[in-house]
Amino acid sequence: MTEKETGNQKRQMLKAIIILPGNVLITIPGLIVYFSKFALITPGQTAAFILMLLCFAGGLFLTVWSLKLFADAGNGSPAPWNPVGKLIITGPYAYMRNPMLTGVFLILLGEALLFQSRALGWYWLIFVMINAFYFPLSEEKGLLKRFGKEYETYKNNVPRFIPRLSPYKKK
Repeated sequence: MTEKETGNQKRQMLKAIIILPGNVLITIPGLIVYFSKFALITPGQTAAFILMLLCFAGGLFLTVWSLKLFADAGNGSPAPWNPVGKLIITGPYAYMRNPMLTGVFLILLGEALLFQSRALGWYWLIFVMINAFYFPLSEEKGLLKRFGKEYETYKNNVPRFIPRLSPYKKK
């Protein structure tokens, strides 16, 4: 890949991060918190505090790892205007079909816990439900068209959002 192509790829990834996860994880929750009641969690709320930290850590780990794989292995981004050129089935994708979105789910849940916000809890639930319907109805159909039998086999062996216990290996 030339230096110009690498620079363009980085710009496309940054654009995708700002527009997609940036709005979902920062802008919309920020507006919800600003316009609703909330109370920050305290370390004294031990179980909720630990769960919040686990959600943030796990979500950030999955999201960053997935984004790195999109750029490195797939030569693309999560954005529809810059899709990956090959099916990614390594790393967290060997355990679940959509680890980046699972990571986003976890971060949003962590935000709801951090702010102890019922409104953010509802946002999380609605976001999860919308994506649970959107992916099989739209995203997966597009992947099936682009990657054919390879994606169909992968889809039949790897769950969408909840990881399987052992990694998927292409046969």
